[in-house]
Amino acid sequence: MSSKYIVRQPIKNRENRIVGYEIQYYGENNAFGGEDSAAANDFAAADTIYNFLTMNTDKLLRGALHFMTFTTTLLMKKSPRLFDKNELVIQIDDSVIIHPLAMHMIQQYTREGYKIAVNEFQFAPRYLAMLDSIDYIKLNFCTTPELTLKNIIEIAHSMNKKCIAVGIDSEELYQRAVKLKVDAMEGTVVAEKMTYKTHNSGYMQSNFFRLMVAVIQDEPDVEEIEQIISVDATLTYGLLRIANSRYFSLHSKVTNVRQAIMTIGLNELKQWVYLLSASNAENQMEDGAEEFLKLSLMRAKFCSSLMNYAKNIPITKPDAYLMGMFSTLNYLIDAPLEEILQQIPLCREVKDALLHHSGRSGMLYDLALCYERADWAQIDKLSEELGIQTNLLTSLYFSCMEDVNRIWTEITQASVKHREELAPEQVD
Repeated sequence: MSSKYIVRQPIKNRENRIVGYEIQYYGENNAFGGEDSAAANDFAAADTIYNFLTMNTDKLLRGALHFMTFTTTLLMKKSPRLFDKNELVIQIDDSVIIHPLAMHMIQQYTREGYKIAVNEFQFAPRYLAMLDSIDYIKLNFCTTPELTLKNIIEIAHSMNKKCIAVGIDSEELYQRAVKLKVDAMEGTVVAEKMTYKTHNSGYMQSNFFRLMVAVIQDEPDVEEIEQIISVDATLTYGLLRIANSRYFSLHSKVTNVRQAIMTIGLNELKQWVYLLSASNAENQMEDGAEEFLKLSLMRAKFCSSLMNYAKNIPITKPDAYLMGMFSTLNYLIDAPLEEILQQIPLCREVKDALLHHSGRSGMLYDLALCYERADWAQIDKLSEELGIQTNLLTSLYFSCMEDVNRIWTEITQASVKHREELAPEQVD
């Protein structure tokens, strides 16, 4: 069976905040410009849309801007109308622009309120003639000469168009894009980039508020407390450190959140929460930290799901969950990951996977990372070595993404509700 993958690649501005996602697709015809045949491109694009619709994408594409490539045929069939115009950017490439009806089609979608992006913009009459209808210009920094890039960016900015640098897969290209003052960037380096580091209090404020409410109940619900802590990498890390400290004189190591809660007890847990609250009363989580907390949860869910299908992995599903969860701690806590992991009793295989990408656990971790990066060749290779059928990956990935989106929505909505209940006089 041919492999088919759909991945969201983050697009970030110069402050490393996500401004949207590009939907990248890989299938039996290598979609979106991978083949010379227009029919092959149309098949791939249509297959992408079909996959999205059959996986509840109305939920998955909510609340963010998504850049998605459409071919001429799909534009003529009004396929973009399947998506919310406030959350879709219609991407087009040269195969659309050379079409005699291109100008008419793009102007029509513009009038309907859709945003338009052009892949690999060129200094050519057919591109320049469409500038009035274009909102985003995507520039390939790997193949375009620097002087050409500079000229395009200057012209675009003079016409209030935004420029997105793509293919930013090295620090050199990243710095070049920053120097040329692009509005946003996309690539493997961009996905992992974070200018600001937080410190030990880099937890999500709204989730921490939920935890405070949960622990002060007359009869605290341990399961609810466990769920709240388990979606937050820094809270999980902090709790495991306390539970494994000398203060509790443990004979065996505590390796999960439930064990940690039962070990320290609810009274000590309340004290810990109060101390965190007092020490951070004036602080807010720094820019970018929430993004990495969400990424850590996504990796935790994905690694745990992959365990249902991977063969001969020497760790448990909870271990795999923590492996994904703790993979971003070096961004959330201002210290090297090796130093951070010394403070908690993760099994050796998980530590080796996170630090050295070694063993079969490292292969599982790398598969999750490669899927994030849309590294198609490595996805195929690692899936085969782990004994995972490649046709399962996309559904697993989007199931985890939907679960993460649901959890984040619950966190933010519950936070607002609890604030209103506890302090109604402060609510307008």
